[in-house]
Amino acid sequence: MATYQSNFVEFGDELKPMSLSSECLNSDDLSLCILGVAESEVPIDVDKILVPLKTDLLRVNTGFHSIVVRKNGKQWWKLVKVRFEDHVVIPTFPHGLSPESYSQYFDDYLSKIALDKLPETRPLWELHVIKYPTPTAAGTLVFKMHHALGDGFSIMGAIFSVLKRADNPSLPLTFPSVSTRSEEKRNNICKSGLSLISRFFNTVFDIASSMVHTAWFGDSRSAVRSGTHLVERLPMETTRITFSLDDIRQVKSKLGASVNDVVCGMIFYGVHLYTKMVEKNPKNSSKTALVLLNTRMLSGYQSLEEMLKNDMWGNHFAFMHIPLPSYSDGQKVDLKRFIFKARKIIKRNRNSMAVYLNGILLSLMGNFKGSEAVSKYVHSIMANASFSISNLVGPMEKMAIAEHPISSIYFTVSGAPQSLIFPVISYMGKLTIVISGEKGFIDSQLLASCMNEAFKKIVEETLK
Repeated sequence: MATYQSNFVEFGDELKPMSLSSECLNSDDLSLCILGVAESEVPIDVDKILVPLKTDLLRVNTGFHSIVVRKNGKQWWKLVKVRFEDHVVIPTFPHGLSPESYSQYFDDYLSKIALDKLPETRPLWELHVIKYPTPTAAGTLVFKMHHALGDGFSIMGAIFSVLKRADNPSLPLTFPSVSTRSEEKRNNICKSGLSLISRFFNTVFDIASSMVHTAWFGDSRSAVRSGTHLVERLPMETTRITFSLDDIRQVKSKLGASVNDVVCGMIFYGVHLYTKMVEKNPKNSSKTALVLLNTRMLSGYQSLEEMLKNDMWGNHFAFMHIPLPSYSDGQKVDLKRFIFKARKIIKRNRNSMAVYLNGILLSLMGNFKGSEAVSKYVHSIMANASFSISNLVGPMEKMAIAEHPISSIYFTVSGAPQSLIFPVISYMGKLTIVISGEKGFIDSQLLASCMNEAFKKIVEETLK
């Protein structure tokens, strides 16, 4: 068993400064949590699964055994001794119900804990053990971890360090490569002069358009954006749909795109279909998606050990603004345009320094105005967009924890000032898209149906 951080430390009054990115995600204006869900194929034996959790999870990073201390207008980490049992929650549901009924109880419970604030008197994480069967699981584990601990790449990496390969726990998990740009890199070397010029103009354009959209404009209210004040404090309803990763890769190869391009395009088209069905008098209003970009300079997914070795733990992400293609009534819809639109802007952002310069600008803002100002700015970026997409790569092999095989994994984010978010993750050759929508405003089941229809049409039209 690999040891990432020693769990035997001396505890005193020493404080470690929290990074600016973590501070701005743990404020009165913006407080985000990541909820990772793992579905077990067998009933959960609590005593059995807590053994590897106690030994593995706390070793990942010191943040898992640190509390937040607020001092002199800043936030600090302070190491404490962790009482593991204080972080484990086992809810009680009525006995003797059907799996379908327990599924509704689970959905309501997930919505509830997503809104609950993690107390800062103890480390910012919890494990919820749901021992009741649903149609898709004999039992469910929910890891709730504050975004101040790290981004989805870090948090899900920590969870993957606890879950081992089901076929052979001594072997490492393997992840599909997300490095699909080798040909472009070779071309860039041959056209280095043009590349530098292109990068300069892309950088200027991306920074300007991002600031203008955030400061002066914002998406209008629509079928996917209620515009409700403090929407982040309202209950969310979560559903999910699963697709074949092989089908998506075939579309990717046919169009010369990436998996991320295809997924974004599919979501854009699904939102288009949903808007047409929900809005009685659909307006040709602009909709902008925020696509999260992992800024770690890594080729593909790296193991947790490599992430820690390269000092890549924490929050290392940026936002890309992608306007959705719009069509007026009666205008023919080009399905591929949704994918190409995503591909064009994602490719341009990869060929731009805007992501890194924005990080520098935020650091300067934090130095001069404090983390609260940065938090307000990030809040406005999210609130002024229609929805966000966050895409993570999961392992190719089946995982297990203490002889509990995991049939499915997915995640969502709570506290985002948006009516709709799309967390995406792959696992065992399948790609799961989670739909977390404002309860009572987003019809999650209808939107899921539109996503399925979008996937079906894109595959049919591309591969015919």
